Amino acid sequence: MNDQNKGFQKEEAPKTAQGAQSTTSAWKRLLAKKWVFPATYMAAAAIILTLMWVYQDAGKKTVSQEDLGIKVSSNEKATDGTKAPDNSVAVSAQSETMGLPFKDKSQVDVSIGFYDTNASNEAKQAAMIQYGDQLTPHTAIDYKAKDGSAFEVLAAMSGKVTAVEQNPVVGNLVEITHSNGLVSVYQSLADVKVTKGAEVKKGDVIAKAGRNEFEKEDGVHLHFEVRQGSDGAAVNPETILNEKQQ
Repeated sequence: MNDQNKGFQKEEAPKTAQGAQSTTSAWKRLLAKKWVFPATYMAAAAIILTLMWVYQDAGKKTVSQEDLGIKVSSNEKATDGTKAPDNSVAVSAQSETMGLPFKDKSQVDVSIGFYDTNASNEAKQAAMIQYGDQLTPHTAIDYKAKDGSAFEVLAAMSGKVTAVEQNPVVGNLVEITHSNGLVSVYQSLADVKVTKGAEVKKGDVIAKAGRNEFEKEDGVHLHFEVRQGSDGAAVNPETILNEKQQ
């Protein structure tokens, strides 16, 4: 029995090897054919192209505004190209200019002008103030009513009252500091109506024209000065005043 089994096993082994060799030979014969490799390449290419088409179709899908939870008006646009909300309001901020410190220009004249180093000798001489034995360049504009009466003095621009003083030389004084850094100074005043720390708007009445010792010969007048900051240099008011806008 053992000899028969051994013999049986010896007979089966060659059959298995022969079957494997037959399968291998069949693959070799298949691969040896000329059309196998081109066919395999075409099939792979078709699969790759199919995957690319599917990917491109997925990339073309758009996301709607509703998907993002955004609701935008179709008839309003912002300046940067994006659409603005329905309740948006266009705001154009216009900076405030400095106006005349009185109401009626036709009733008031310039009595003493600003000392301008580039002006003619005659104009510079007229803008010198003599106080005692000393001549001082006039760093402001003095306004005087044509009939010599006391007129109302207005805030030339909105700002905060940063000084209210009574000076023995220049008379009652009001100083207003503005948001643009300029400071307007009003001297030779009477009947001052504002207090230090008060907020005033352009055109508000702050006092009336009065008298002072520094420009005594000028009578009732307003000394109007503009400075670059509280302790800054004086600026010719005529270069910044907007006489058309009060």
